[in-house]
Amino acid sequence: MGSPIAIVDCNNFYASCERLFQPKLNGLPVVVLSNNDGCAIARSNEAKALGVKMGDAYHLNKDQWAKWGMHIFSSNYTLYGDISARVMRVLSEFTPDLEIYSIDEAFLGLSGFADPEGHARTLRETVAQRVGIPVCVGISTTKTLAKVANRTAKKTPDSGGVCYLDTEAKQTAALARLALDDIWGVGYRLPRRLAEIGITTPLQLRDACPTMIRQRFNVVLQRTVMELQGTPCIDLEQDSPDSKTICTSRSFGRYVEGYDEMAEALTSYVSRSAEKMRKQGLATPAIMVLVQTNKHKPEQPQYYATRGVKLTIATADTGRLIRAALWGLKQIYRPGFRYKKTGVLFLDLAPAASVQGSLFLRPDSPERVRLMQLVDELNARHGRDRVRFACSGLDRGWKLKAEFHSPRYTTRWGELLNV
Repeated sequence: MGSPIAIVDCNNFYASCERLFQPKLNGLPVVVLSNNDGCAIARSNEAKALGVKMGDAYHLNKDQWAKWGMHIFSSNYTLYGDISARVMRVLSEFTPDLEIYSIDEAFLGLSGFADPEGHARTLRETVAQRVGIPVCVGISTTKTLAKVANRTAKKTPDSGGVCYLDTEAKQTAALARLALDDIWGVGYRLPRRLAEIGITTPLQLRDACPTMIRQRFNVVLQRTVMELQGTPCIDLEQDSPDSKTICTSRSFGRYVEGYDEMAEALTSYVSRSAEKMRKQGLATPAIMVLVQTNKHKPEQPQYYATRGVKLTIATADTGRLIRAALWGLKQIYRPGFRYKKTGVLFLDLAPAASVQGSLFLRPDSPERVRLMQLVDELNARHGRDRVRFACSGLDRGWKLKAEFHSPRYTTRWGELLNV
């Protein structure tokens, strides 16, 4: 048996962040929408009970949701990211082994703790007290079983938000209550293929031969089987690996038909990607630009195109990247279409400090590096795009729709909560 591993999962995280600053929403149905107010990406338990499903489109359901008294919010990633950072800081005080898995989940190594379950209950209470976000904690001997325990904690009201599957009997009982596609690592297509060899439940998957699973499927599913059997195969990753690509792509709030507006949007996305890249100390030698019409409107003329642009030398300079991206856009832009989306992808990222120059090519100069640092610092301090390239536009009528956007309570002086 391996050392205890826990996963902490924030309950209905985006909805909980909105409730944190509007307590009147407690007990009421809340839905948070995706970019452009498209579809449901977070639901309170009350909204789930009314039948709202992940991915339900807002424009198709808004009348019914209004009848139900649903409280709708546009996604507020600035707020959610800050609250997530606060939760993770608290979690880091409870273990030296912390892997931040996503914005609302983290794995914790609990090796050496005499009472993992008691430790987890204290952790849960501390997060609720200091941050105000409810969490559930699942503990077991592998990551996959910890996920099972976490799901059990959520579905079992008398668990108090914590479930410790420390024996095979408890693990068996928990797996018996789940469907096959509830298991971490089992995608939505796998259950049908597994059924062809007689595996239709999590317990049958656990009891399968790992070698046979690898031969018929792949090593990833083999690891899942071994983890269900109690053999740790997926280690904690305390140092996040560097990104190999960075993509910023958005649907427009309305159709864009002119080149100038398209160039404004692309410039803005390049600036955002470059900022993300510099935070990781990386540079890119190549980018790809894309444009796309609305594929959900087949009655309209359709067009989709991409163009790769190879730079003479890897860079993290926003100005150089904008020039390259706009050159790529000119190659693929076609008039006469109603565009719904553009984006940029940075490829083959590598540490900026390791970029090698040559006789005729030089890496980003120290002056430009410092300039980019100052721009990032000013935007971090005073708000995104406070300092930006003029070609990213002023009016920005193409921006995402966000009709139900809540204030960024914790990161903007002008949006602090009034009491």
